[in-house]
Amino acid sequence: MAEVDKSAPILVTGGTGFIAGWIIKQLLDDGGTVHATVRDPDDKQKVGHLETIADQAPGTLKLFKADLLDPGSFAEATGGCELVIHTASPFVMSGITNPKEQLIRPALEGTRNVLDAVNNSPSVKRVVLTSSVAAIYGDAADLQSLHGGAFTEDHWNTTSSVSHQAYSYSKLVAEKEAWAMAKGQDRWDLVVINPSMVLGPSLTKYSISGSIGLLKQFGDGTAKIGVPKVKMGMVDVRDVAQAHINAGFTPTASGRHILSATEVSLLEISKILRSHFGDTYPLPKREVPKFMVWLTAPMIGLTREFVSKNVGFPLEFDNSYSKKDLGLAYRPIEQTIVEHFQQIIDDQLI
Repeated sequence: MAEVDKSAPILVTGGTGFIAGWIIKQLLDDGGTVHATVRDPDDKQKVGHLETIADQAPGTLKLFKADLLDPGSFAEATGGCELVIHTASPFVMSGITNPKEQLIRPALEGTRNVLDAVNNSPSVKRVVLTSSVAAIYGDAADLQSLHGGAFTEDHWNTTSSVSHQAYSYSKLVAEKEAWAMAKGQDRWDLVVINPSMVLGPSLTKYSISGSIGLLKQFGDGTAKIGVPKVKMGMVDVRDVAQAHINAGFTPTASGRHILSATEVSLLEISKILRSHFGDTYPLPKREVPKFMVWLTAPMIGLTREFVSKNVGFPLEFDNSYSKKDLGLAYRPIEQTIVEHFQQIIDDQLI
C-alpha cells in the first residue's frame, strides 16, 4: 500500500504518446508537477502540444530526453518522483520485418531500464505500468478453452510468440519482467493497467496510434468492400488516462486491471459511424466471409494464422475489477468512436 504525495513530481515516460498525453494533461490540470520523457525535447512538432497544455494549466511540465534502449537515460527524470507512470512502449502493428528489434527488445529492455532507474531512485513508492489485454490473451480463439466465458486479470497470454502476434508477445514479456523486478525489492509497489483497443480524441495530430490507423481505413475507403468478422474490446483514452492516475494515487490499488468499456465488431463500428456521418464516407456495409479473408490475408497485412484464430470467434472481457479497485466509470463507446472519427476529419487525415 503506497501513499503517494501529490505535490511530488510524477514521471510519465513516453510523453508524446496517445495515452501519455491525456495522463499529462489531467495531472497538469490538477496542478501537478510532471516529468515527461521524450526522445527529443526540442522537436516542437512532437512536444508542442504538451507545452501548450502546460501553458494553460496550473501544473508544471518538465521535459527530459530519454530512450528506451539507452540504459541510464531515465535517471535524471526519475529523481525526486514518488510515482512513475511507464507508458513508453513501441506500438507497431504493421510493417514488422524484425519483431525482436522493432517490438520485443524495446518493450523488454525499456521496461528494465525504467525500473532500473526506479530502483536507483529512493523517492519512488509506486510504479504504474501500461500493459495491455494483449498480455492477457493472444487470440480470440483462446477464450474457447476457458471456463466462465470472459478473460480476467488471472489469465496470461500463452499463445503469442516472436513469430505469431509479436506485438502481443512484446507486451507479455515486458509485463512479466516488471512483475519480476517488483518482486525483487520491497520499497515500491507495482500496479498494472491492461487496456483493450484505445480510441478517442488525440491531443495532437502527430500521435501514432493503431486505433487512428483503424478508423482512417474506415473513412478513406480502404475497408469499403467489407470487414472481417472480428470483435475487439474498446476503451476511451480519457478513461485509460484516469485509470492510470487513480492507480497511482489510490493507496489500496493493486494488481492488474483490464480496461475495456465493451466489445464491438468492426461492422458495429461502421454502423455507429454511419448513424452519425451517413454516407459521406465509404464505410463498409458487410462482413467478408472468413475463407475470403484467409485467402487474401497476406495482401491485407494479416497472417493466415491470425485469421484462423480470430475471425468469427466471440470475445469478452471482465472489467469489474477496474470499476471496483480504481472506481472507473466508462464512457459510452459510441461517443468515443464518433469523437475520434470527427477528429480524424478535422485533422484532414481522411
